[in-house]
Amino acid sequence: MEKTMKTVETFDDLQEALLRLKRPLGFVPTMGYLHEGHLSLVKRAKQDCESVVVSIFANPAQFAPDEDLDSYPRDIERDLGLLRGVGTNLIWIPSVKTMYPEDFQTWINVEQVTKPLEGQVRNTHFRGVTTVVSKLFNAVRPDKSYFGQKDAQQAVVIKQMVRDLNYPIEIVICPIIRETDGLAMSSRNSYLNEGERQAALCLSRGLNTAKDAFQKGEKNADKIREIVARVVNEEQLAELQYVSCAHPETLEELGGEIESCLLSMAVFVGRTRLIDNIVLLQRET
Repeated sequence: MEKTMKTVETFDDLQEALLRLKRPLGFVPTMGYLHEGHLSLVKRAKQDCESVVVSIFANPAQFAPDEDLDSYPRDIERDLGLLRGVGTNLIWIPSVKTMYPEDFQTWINVEQVTKPLEGQVRNTHFRGVTTVVSKLFNAVRPDKSYFGQKDAQQAVVIKQMVRDLNYPIEIVICPIIRETDGLAMSSRNSYLNEGERQAALCLSRGLNTAKDAFQKGEKNADKIREIVARVVNEEQLAELQYVSCAHPETLEELGGEIESCLLSMAVFVGRTRLIDNIVLLQRET
């Protein structure tokens, strides 16, 4: 595996390296500081495709000025070792100047599905996400691209963009990978101290408590949101930013009796902002 992995930085070197790869081609875009969640996407791509490309790029356009771009964890050598271990064929590590040259002025805006949830509190975030993913797709030209369910709204937004812009790419959404105690894996978990790490379990605990209630017959959207909020608010180190019970595809907030929903939240644990979600289905067992 080690001998077959190639790392490139420039756009031209990427194009040359892509010519040597067998199709179908799977693509996993990342921001680096990889964990088992990212590696699960690469492993799935390996199952589906002849070749796998991974990009590592901490995209400045999806961070607001008051967010954590400068402190976002980075360890390229560690990332390369992990990717080598799962048999990645090609890694592209573009520079900011490559992705956003000095006169850059073109942006991709997906309208409706970017407005609720994360869009209400991070109003420029998805413009940055869709623009960079569009540029990555144009450069890599994959047959399939892999994203995690943890960023549930991002998955919906990317699917919408691919449909609207007629990208000949299949978007594959893979399950959330969790620690043994239930915490959703995230690069931002590295920010948590020991006490905060324990407190962060209130996210998955809130979701699971609501899931249990739903399976036992609680189908009222407001009550389901209240269950999550109550569990999170019991944790002194946690501050709930929002909890949403939304349509899994349109992301419109639901009311009254529901048959299914995307139950999601954003929570500050100390100074670290974490997100998590679960899909509730009527026939779930």
